[in-house]
Amino acid sequence: MKVEQLLQYGKNYLEKYKIQDIGLIVRILLAKTIKVKKEELIIIKDKEVNEDEQIEYLKGLKDIADGKPMQYITNNQEFMKLNFYVDENVLIPQPDTEILVEEVIKLSKSKKNILDMCTGSGAIAVALAYYLDNVKIVATDISNEALKIAKENYEKNKKKNVIEFVCSNMFENINEKFDIIVSNPPYVETAEILNLDMQVQNEPHLALDGGKDGLKFYKLFANEAYKYLNDNGYLCLEIGYNQREKVVELLNKSNKYSEIYCKRDLSGNDRIIIAKKMQ
Repeated sequence: MKVEQLLQYGKNYLEKYKIQDIGLIVRILLAKTIKVKKEELIIIKDKEVNEDEQIEYLKGLKDIADGKPMQYITNNQEFMKLNFYVDENVLIPQPDTEILVEEVIKLSKSKKNILDMCTGSGAIAVALAYYLDNVKIVATDISNEALKIAKENYEKNKKKNVIEFVCSNMFENINEKFDIIVSNPPYVETAEILNLDMQVQNEPHLALDGGKDGLKFYKLFANEAYKYLNDNGYLCLEIGYNQREKVVELLNKSNKYSEIYCKRDLSGNDRIIIAKKMQ
């Protein structure tokens, strides 16, 4: 079959599954399969695609129909204008999290020691290391597989900053204090995971599951993070769209934080909470 025929076949195949942006998806998938840029497909629309490549393309279509995120097929996601390798071992970095990174960058003018907890693909830590000067960053995750990917992404996007990667169940293996602790922790209620879009359900549940009420990790941050913050240090957290009041309440009840504020994402949803350690 020719390129043009395969693109049309892919559109027809995915239409049955009510998948959005199928035109873009099939172009990305076929371009990856035959190793060209998607913009070149129009030029080579009459090119014959060999049998092995056709089989690979059809498998990709089936994976997408089964709910596999395109980013896991292409092993790539852009975040903060950097390219990150992603696979089934890590969450796919989302544009909303850029709000968190941008806020940490603003706060880091005099804050040079940063902990990124639950780093996953390393998106937050690597972006901070790329855009900040003279900072020390520690990035932790409970998953060794995730840390391997984070290290790979650091090597892809490395400048002069040094990131130390530590396998740790939250603060278990942390033995120092930081000016900023930043985290995009699991925050989906356990029972709600099965109600998420199929593509999200195919991301690692370990990185999604925030416990019965979705607040498991925020409770730990509220009660423990201050021990690992320097004076006037900041706790910077991503939250679910409906968690602002509950997370702020947890922080207030701990009596360890002040100057608590929230910022919204581009869709107008509450997305991040910043809290300053009390003196």
